[in-house]
Formats: sequence, C-alpha cells, structure tokens
Amino acid sequence: MNKTVIEVTRRIERRSVESRQSYLARMHRTASDGPSRSRLSCSNLAHGFAASGASDKQALSGGEVPNIAIVTAYNDMLSAHQPYATYPDTIKKAATSRGAVAQVAGGVPAMCDGVTQGQDGMDLSLFSRDVIALATAVALSHDMFDATLCLGICDKIVPGLLIGALSFGHLPTVFVPAGPMVSGLGNKEKARIREEYASGKIGRDELLAAESASYHSAGTCTFYGTANSNQMLMEFMGLQLPGGSFVNPGTELRDLLTQEAVGVALSGTNLGQDYRPLAEIVSEKALVNGIVGLLATGGSTNHTMHLVAIAAAAGIVIDWQDFSELSEVVPQLCRVYPNGLADVNQFHAAGGLGFVMSELLAAGLLHDDVQTILGSGLADFCKEPNVEGGTLGWRAVVDASLDTDIVRSAKAPFAAEGGLRLVSGNLGRAIVKASAVDPDHHTITAPAVVFHSQQAFIDAFNNDELERDFVAVLKYQGPRANGMPELHKLTPYLGVLQNRGFKVALVTDGRMSGASGKVLAAIQVTPEAMCGGLIGKVRDGDVVTVDVRSGTLQVAGDDIAAREAEVIAPVQHGLGRELFAAFRERASAAESGGSLFAREP
Repeated sequence: MNKTVIEVTRRIERRSVESRQSYLARMHRTASDGPSRSRLSCSNLAHGFAASGASDKQALSGGEVPNIAIVTAYNDMLSAHQPYATYPDTIKKAATSRGAVAQVAGGVPAMCDGVTQGQDGMDLSLFSRDVIALATAVALSHDMFDATLCLGICDKIVPGLLIGALSFGHLPTVFVPAGPMVSGLGNKEKARIREEYASGKIGRDELLAAESASYHSAGTCTFYGTANSNQMLMEFMGLQLPGGSFVNPGTELRDLLTQEAVGVALSGTNLGQDYRPLAEIVSEKALVNGIVGLLATGGSTNHTMHLVAIAAAAGIVIDWQDFSELSEVVPQLCRVYPNGLADVNQFHAAGGLGFVMSELLAAGLLHDDVQTILGSGLADFCKEPNVEGGTLGWRAVVDASLDTDIVRSAKAPFAAEGGLRLVSGNLGRAIVKASAVDPDHHTITAPAVVFHSQQAFIDAFNNDELERDFVAVLKYQGPRANGMPELHKLTPYLGVLQNRGFKVALVTDGRMSGASGKVLAAIQVTPEAMCGGLIGKVRDGDVVTVDVRSGTLQVAGDDIAAREAEVIAPVQHGLGRELFAAFRERASAAESGGSLFAREP
C-alpha cells in the first residue's frame, strides 16, 4: 500500500474513533435476529401490507421472508431518472422469484441542476440533498424492511439517499443505477457553440439546437459531472454492482443488472449467514477508496462536500486536507469531459471504472480489505458484466487501455497527481479542480472585480467592461447566504475572455461542481462572506492571488481585515426559497459538508 494512503486512512480512523464507535453501536443495537416488522403490532402490520396481494400478505405475516424497501427518485422530467418508472415492477418480480417481497417504501425529490442552472431554483439545489436524506429516513421509518434498494443517480440524489440510508445502516443497501443516455453532440463542439453564443456570434435557436443534440434522450447526461461521479463513487465504495454504472438504459444487460441487485441485497440480510449491513460497508477505508477514485478520474468538486457529509452520517470525520494529501500521490488516469473530450460512454468502452480500479489496486492506492455488497474485497469489482444467452455473466476487465487518449495505466498517467487541490491563505480555504485547467493557467495575480450575482458579471461582459486581466470575486454565494448555487452561467463568458488572451480566474464562496470548466476557479471559499469570511471585505482593485502550485489563496493588503464588510442581503424568497430559511440558518461550512446535519469541527 502507498504510504500516504495508509497515513491518511489511519489519521481519519484516529480522528473518528469516538464518533464511529458510537454510530456502529447504535446500528448494532437496531439490528434484530428476525424481520424488523416482527416488532410491529398486528394493527401496524396490517396497515403495512393492506394494499399487497394475497401471497405477499401471507409472506409478510410471519416466518422469515425478507422484504426489500425500494426508495426511488423516479420522475419523468429528469432524463436520468425517467427509466426508473419500470424498475419497481422489475424488482418485485425478481424478489418474488427469489422467495421474497419488495415494496416501494417511498419516493424522494429529484431536481435537475441542468434545468435550474443559472436560475433562481438553483438556490434549492444543495439543500435538496438534505431533504432527500430526510425523505429516505421517512420511507424507511415504517420498519417493515430487511434490505434497501436505492434508485437514484444525479447530483444531490445519491448523496442524499446514502446519508438517509446510513441512519438505517443496520440494513444491507444496494444502489441501482439506470445508466447514461447514448452519445449525442460531441463535447468539443458543444463547448464551442456555447462560447460563440456568449460572444454574440450565434443566436438562441442555434444554441438550443446544440443543447438538444447533447441532451437528447432518457439516461444520465454523458459528461463527467456530479451525476456520473456519483456512479463511480458507488462502485469504488462497494455499494453498486461492478461495471454497471455506464450501461445504457433500455438494454437487456441493464435489466439483468437490476434483477441481480435484488439477489445481492437479499443475500446480505441478517436472515441469512452472510449479513452485510450498510454501516459496515461505509467505513474509513471505503471513504478513502472513494476519494482516490474521485481524484484518479477527475471527478466532481461537489464531492469535497458530499463525501464529508456522507462520512459524518457514518460517524467518520474527513476534511479537505485529506483530499489534498491524497491528491499528491494519486495519478490522473482519465480524460473525460470537462477534463477531456470523451464522454462516459467512450470512457466505458475504453476500459471504464473496472480498469481504473484494477490499476489503482495494483499501484497500492486502494484498500482491497473492505466489506462490499458482494461480501468480498474490492478486487472482486475489477470485472465487467455481459450477457451470455440471456443470462448475466461476468468477465475480467481489459488489461490495457483501449484508448489512451481517454484512460491510461497508473504507470503512464496523464498527470502524476490528482485533479483536486486545496488552496488557502488569508481569504480562507478553497477547492480548485486543477485537472480541468491547463497548467499554463494554474496561477494568477490580478486585480479583483467584485460581483454579487452571475447576472451582474454577464452585464459587465456585455458592456465590454471586462477586457483585461482580473480575478472575478463573486461573494455571498455560500450555504448560509443563498443555499450555495452552482455558478456555471459564468463559465462560457470567462472562457471567451481567456481565449482572447486575458488572464482571468474566479474566486467564490459558491460552487462550480463536476462541470467546472477550463478557467481557474477557487470555489467553496470558507469561511463564506455571510459568516464573516474575508471574501466579504474584498473590493474592486484589491490584488488577489490564486496559485495551484503553491496552494495559495491570498488578497494583498494589511488593512483588509479591519474593513467593514460589504453587507449584502441575498434574495431568499420566491420559488420556495422562503421555506428553506431554517436550512440557511443551520447550514455548516462547505468543508463540513454544507449540511443541515453536520457539526462544525
């Protein structure tokens, strides 16, 4: 094993010993020797299966027939989640064929950041994760179940499902994906058209045609943003079937994988001899594996928040220093958009997650000695599914990349270090997705231009006020201010200015996420402006330095801390934002997960 991986893991274990032991003790007390519904009264139980068929009623009335809870994020507006419409029937039939029962325990909300990007609704996005966690807990609180299948894919949905399920960590839990849409318009062409629109060279009709050719059918968006980073994490943490993340919806293989997930969940209940509760799978080593996978694949910066919140739900404490130190030793093995031109379908065809995992295991960068849904170590995940005569089969992953422009071996990586960096200084601590930025743009020292909204930036761009070197400082965008929206509306405009030869960067206490573009961006600045962070005192003309190489985030001047902060009152009403006042008041800092539940260190 790599020395740094061991040291970081041990540090997390030491830091978490008390909270982790307390969590596991709670989960062990909750586990029972028989079906949990045996604790229910006859009236309780009758309500629980009143709408079931006669055979399911009989099965649930007594004996030791396992019952699977289906927690679904289905809606038919999200392309990624539309395929889930048929999953409950598939799962129920598979459960029946295995002598079990399955019930839809509940649904959770699923918002699409692609729809709300740059719109007021994006202010609800981060907090939707905690709403999903709460909804998952409500679904499972009926205490009728022996295992859980979580149906979710996109940005806040998988983290929310996992946080909620960890409160019921005594149950075995399997995540069930639906797969990406088939490839559409190429990512290079899509980016070019967006920048042409930002420059005023083409109109809205041409832009909409390009976007519709990119996002065109059922399935997950094919760039490597938070949704597809979620899928990677679930495999690397041993919570999702090997090689199943990027199998397209509507295929025979996709259907067989869903049926297999039922069998895996049933094999891990405490009614059998191989009990595999979620609480034991989401361990310190599993979380380190997830971080390593994130770094090696150039995944979403959102997970510097989501993984912290997930870990906390399992009684484990991680921070950005852990990410940063691991990033120094984990090589970049993938180039998938926005870190390259390929999409996830091409990545999957070139070797995919199984190949990356096998390379990292061989290099001593992953813990193999972990519990997984398969009841074996991570090495058992270095395989890929296939269909043989209508039956699900498994084969070894390729032993060499099939396209070295997309994925490479650990011995010949794209870069020796991972794609996420921690920068810090008097402006606080922030995350940079360095893997998406050309090394020539990894450092900047330039005057600040301060904005309070994305629209203010766009107006300045359209008025030709930004034809120069500068650092855009966008403040009051953190969890306490307005829910911490993603700020991708800025990306094409900053890209245009960079293409014109100007040195530009972004510093913000907001987010950019997995679609972070080619412009240097220090994001998730903590402490945020709303909590007294120095970013709230930066003014136009202050000289700001962002340097990935030295890990620096600094504003020049000895008098800045003594200034009065520029107090901004973010809009906190409209489109339901007024309902989330309690979330804004209680939200933790970005490095603590930006969560309603997390406690500050």
